[in-house]
Amino acid sequence: MSLLNPVLLPPKVKAYLSQGERFIKWDDETTIASPVILRVDPKGYYLYWTYQSKEMEFLDITSIRDTRFGRFAKLPKSQKLRDVFNMDFPDNNFLLKTLTVVSGPDMVDLTFHNFVSYKENVGKNWAEDVLALVKHPLTANASRLTFLDKILVKLKMQLNPEGKIPVKNFFQMFPADRKRVEAALSTCHLPKGKNDAINPEDFPESVYKSFLMSLCPRPEIDEIFTSYHAKAKPYMTKEHLTKFINQKQRDSRLNSLLFPPARPDQVQGLIDKYEPSGINIQRGQLSPEGMVWFLCGPENSVLAQDKLLLHHDMTQPLNHYFINSSHNTYLTGGQFSGLSSAEMYRQVLLAGCRCVELDCWKGKPTDEEPIITHGFTMTTDIYFKEAIEAIAESAFKTSPYPVILSFENHVDSPRQQAKMAEYCRTIFGDMLLTEPLEKFPLNPGVPLPSPEDLRGKILIKNKKNQFSSPAAPSKEPDGDAEGSGPPSAPVGEDTVLREAVWTGEEGAELEDEEVEEEEEEESGNLDEEEMKKMQSDEGTAGLEVTAYKEMSSLVNYIQPTKFISFEFSAQKNRSYVISSFTELKAYDLLSKASVQFVDYNKRQMSRIYPKGTRMDSSNYMPQMFWNAGCQMVALNFQTMDLPMQQNMALFEFNGQSGYLLKHEFMRRPDKQFNPFSVDRIDVVVATTLSITVISGQFLSERSVRTYVEVELFGLPGDTKRRYRTKLSPTTNSINPVWKEEPFVFEKILMPELASLRVAVMEEGNKFLGHRIIPINALNSGYHHLCLHSESNMPLTMPALFVFLEMKDYVPDTWAGP
Repeated sequence: MSLLNPVLLPPKVKAYLSQGERFIKWDDETTIASPVILRVDPKGYYLYWTYQSKEMEFLDITSIRDTRFGRFAKLPKSQKLRDVFNMDFPDNNFLLKTLTVVSGPDMVDLTFHNFVSYKENVGKNWAEDVLALVKHPLTANASRLTFLDKILVKLKMQLNPEGKIPVKNFFQMFPADRKRVEAALSTCHLPKGKNDAINPEDFPESVYKSFLMSLCPRPEIDEIFTSYHAKAKPYMTKEHLTKFINQKQRDSRLNSLLFPPARPDQVQGLIDKYEPSGINIQRGQLSPEGMVWFLCGPENSVLAQDKLLLHHDMTQPLNHYFINSSHNTYLTGGQFSGLSSAEMYRQVLLAGCRCVELDCWKGKPTDEEPIITHGFTMTTDIYFKEAIEAIAESAFKTSPYPVILSFENHVDSPRQQAKMAEYCRTIFGDMLLTEPLEKFPLNPGVPLPSPEDLRGKILIKNKKNQFSSPAAPSKEPDGDAEGSGPPSAPVGEDTVLREAVWTGEEGAELEDEEVEEEEEEESGNLDEEEMKKMQSDEGTAGLEVTAYKEMSSLVNYIQPTKFISFEFSAQKNRSYVISSFTELKAYDLLSKASVQFVDYNKRQMSRIYPKGTRMDSSNYMPQMFWNAGCQMVALNFQTMDLPMQQNMALFEFNGQSGYLLKHEFMRRPDKQFNPFSVDRIDVVVATTLSITVISGQFLSERSVRTYVEVELFGLPGDTKRRYRTKLSPTTNSINPVWKEEPFVFEKILMPELASLRVAVMEEGNKFLGHRIIPINALNSGYHHLCLHSESNMPLTMPALFVFLEMKDYVPDTWAGP
């Protein structure tokens, strides 16, 4: 049982990382190259480097987004630095010595820290082993105790020239109430003047814990303790602690044979670990302070830690999974103006995204290099080749499971399309899946291969044409076949109409008048039509061009086509055919034919994307489309709004693989599932969730009043109440207490599809921190909820103390008298 034995152990730091290595740190802007010693502290909290002046710089491991070496590391541009490193001399082996560490609060605001080692391949080892620490599931989901320990480690590393801890560092670390910090230092008999300093030996872990207990008393835990301890005694016996664990910290729904309750002899180990008094340990007793540290420890994680690890069956057909998906991946800001960046492809893939989008357009005739940009807008361009190189480098750093490239292809030049295909083949090499797997031919009724079958593979989603002869479309002498091959009608993800007549795709069976109507639409002023398209909800997706042979030949399991009807798709029964829908079209289908939409997704894939009028790159709430089993619910990753926060929180689970297996109701053809039903779902036991928001710790760096919002995302039939506490009674942000009744979500129909959001706000609705956790990954009991930033980065200081209780839902009519 995880309460007595945590599932996950903290990451191990390799000895050479903490011993340190000599590097030269360089900066292109200042053109300065400085010798440094680079290290990771033994607990794996910080990457830090020390200059010859003894000055130190720190990088929290949780803020690191990537590490790169060799040709993927940054290279100096300034001639001065190139000369320092002899880069323009032959055989300089510079690439074998490079290391770049990328950090930032989100995917757009990035800092690149560049190092060059004195020896070859050192950078490679550092890059791989530091990234392993970053990606360890406990790095972002550590216990409260670990985050408090991080503060101590940093205080003891930031010493003044005399090797002491400056007292001013305490005021900087705990800025909310200076007088309280001074009083806590006094209580521990430590100096408190801003110019004073403390010997590190005078500040061991035991004194640090006493300092925290004085700075942030926990009267609410004393109350819990009092209700379970021996009457009139200032301690709990191991029998009392065992009773508390079994009654409060254990999920009442667990089978006692499979998950036996805790026994007193097992609980003694927890007293040994958390009780500060040696005499109490000998007597098998836990003090109120020991209770605080026990409730902060990893045994009391709010998360079911095994859910963070890869635990889903990865051998089901691809369409049986939710797939982490991005829209207009290259954009760093709004949809109308702003920068495009190949770096965004790296960042979303590193975040576990498995489907990225490439909007491809014809490059200028001078170099004929295809580009990626948002057509008919003022966003900047990037070269197609640059994006492909970024994808090749980062595709499988976070997850080994397949990556899908969703092409919106506007390149009407056969030569440039051939160049795109060639880049895909040469840069991706063996990673590119160019032919269907033998066991999964492209035939009606044959299911898609699984993520496991497609490990390490890149799949292309691009329109596919059927060519009757091996000859490529005839070309003009200059290589551009204007008017050759099938007509380049403005058709796209949602409007494969004209092309259907040529290709035998699903659209081939459309009525003649529909095709004629489409032709009439095209006969007007194309520029006007294009601009109308751009301003429509569909965006430029309706302006795709013909897929010439080279690009067509790369498409296999993910063939986009015009959606006609659910009946038509069922009749064709082709798992490899995918349709894309704007959020509005998808919502319309969901409202009118929800059961059929779920059935469609049992057989083949759908992709949902934001309407074109979201020029600010805002996102729609993905929950309603997950409820219908839609696999690729594509979002703007550069915008960390609530929908994106929900997406990131959900895909943090199952090993950050980017694939989450859908509930069997969304997979089995013999079951019917209506996401709008309010009735109980056959063989799924609904859950009642109760959450009591008890207190907060270090919620803000300022003295402010705060409140907490609690919200459930799930099926429309769930009791979808949203709650909030009152404002904290005073401007105490160090340890506010809310004495309120529990918030109850009475009926969560399908816990596997629901998640809980708990957010802390300050007076005036300013966001301070939040956490979104799937319901089936929550543990019952008293827990510290360590908060995350808007971009899902763990915050070191702020936490909430809550009580969670989950039970099987019992309707009133069944309840006892």
